[in-house]
Amino acid sequence: MGELSMDGNAFPSFLPALPLALGPAALFGSLLLAGLLGGEIAQRLKLPRLLGWLLAGLLLGQGAAGLFPGNSLEPLLGETRLFFDVAVGLILFDLGRRLDLSWFRRDRSLLAAALLESALAFAAMAGVLCLFGFSRLEAGMAAAIGLSSAPAVVWLVARESRAEGQVTERCLALVAINTLMACLVATSLLSAAHAEYQAPWRTALLHPLYLLLGSVLLGAVAARLVLWGARLLGKGPQARLSQFVLLAAFLLAAVGLAHALKLSVFLALLVFGLACRQWDRRYVLLSVDLGGAAQLFYIVLFVLTGASLPLAAVTAAGLPALAYVAARSLGKTAGVMLTAPFSHIRWQQHGWLSLALLPMSGVAIALVHDLTSLFPQFGERLGNLVLAAVVLLELLGPLAVHTAFKRAGETRQEGAEHA
Repeated sequence: MGELSMDGNAFPSFLPALPLALGPAALFGSLLLAGLLGGEIAQRLKLPRLLGWLLAGLLLGQGAAGLFPGNSLEPLLGETRLFFDVAVGLILFDLGRRLDLSWFRRDRSLLAAALLESALAFAAMAGVLCLFGFSRLEAGMAAAIGLSSAPAVVWLVARESRAEGQVTERCLALVAINTLMACLVATSLLSAAHAEYQAPWRTALLHPLYLLLGSVLLGAVAARLVLWGARLLGKGPQARLSQFVLLAAFLLAAVGLAHALKLSVFLALLVFGLACRQWDRRYVLLSVDLGGAAQLFYIVLFVLTGASLPLAAVTAAGLPALAYVAARSLGKTAGVMLTAPFSHIRWQQHGWLSLALLPMSGVAIALVHDLTSLFPQFGERLGNLVLAAVVLLELLGPLAVHTAFKRAGETRQEGAEHA
């Protein structure tokens, strides 16, 4: 019933031990509330709301060890990876549904910009890292991860500012292609990584194929089933709620199956959205807004991203990280600007478009985490390099995207002024 202290006095065992050891749920709730507060402050300062979520998570994350004795953020971040993947997956699905592949056939300059900026950025990042003594495999992996722009940042800034226009739509299209390229190139390089560490040839060959084909197949099957279900539900007045439940169920199921099958959540959800757009010729799938439920996941995404940003990685990575960021930015800018003479939009708009491609985000964090879990030999050096770049570009990214859309005259406020 009780325990004895050293002086023989009994004290009740039901009292909590001091200092309190709060569990992941309490820490998670605190980070979420901090994000809500940060977003409201950012809105009143006329800054992107997501920047407030990110900074709140960053500040609370840096002080979590002191605020929550005996706890760290690592268990929280591990247990909330599902929330993280759902949030990014929802955004990638939406990007895929917006992306009309026939646009690339009608406007070859957009396809050229997507391929050229990816190729130049990859070559620039890999080349710079080789100069700093990284192996070709390490440089290639870091460059592949760096191809991804921040789908969450671009998508949410565009939604919050109600941006519409050529720069916004082209940016969203390029971000979707960037994410696809990052997943494809990073997965393809797994063969070289397996060979480097003397894995059996079957593993080196079959693992990348399993990831690529399995993820694409999962996304395609989910799209077929959703479109079949949408046809059965119809498009009547009561169908919107039913289609909302149908879509939410398949999105969550796709994320869960990707986890269970060890496939790429990001590639599967992007293919899911792309397939829904390309195969839905009769528009049986209504335009469903996941609304407040999705907003909760978005807040969770940025609070957790901010909380997981290791500021110490910036100083640990040093000059190579700055060179990596500069090479990435120059490569993407050069690729976009070189296609300006062949495009239907002005070269100034291409300049704002290249600025909007600046941010890196949680996709890069997830890819680094997955890579180092498979190959711990990559160690802290590669992880610190990419995470340092994410810290810099995640903090600058929302402002860069907001500025690009505003200066292009495509935000709602800017559009009203030009009307």
